[in-house]
Amino acid sequence: MANIKSAIKRVDVNNKKRAANQSQKSEMRSAIKNVERLVEANDVESAKTALKDTVKQIDKAVQKGIIHKNNGDRQKSRLAKKVNNIGA
Repeated sequence: MANIKSAIKRVDVNNKKRAANQSQKSEMRSAIKNVERLVEANDVESAKTALKDTVKQIDKAVQKGIIHKNNGDRQKSRLAKKVNNIGA
């Protein structure tokens, strides 16, 4: 455990940030799973609206550095491909 006052503060800040990042990452993953569930149910309209919200959450995670840019782009691409193939 840290003994220096600044190090103790740093540990507290890191723990708060980690909790916030985990929360946002979890929400993003839940949104992705929701879109995938709607795709499996062949619900086109709901899937498209859910995709918009999910893309927004992924973009926020990328912007805050929670996930890498390429990872976010890959997830958005795969979800869009799934949603677009519902009608086909």
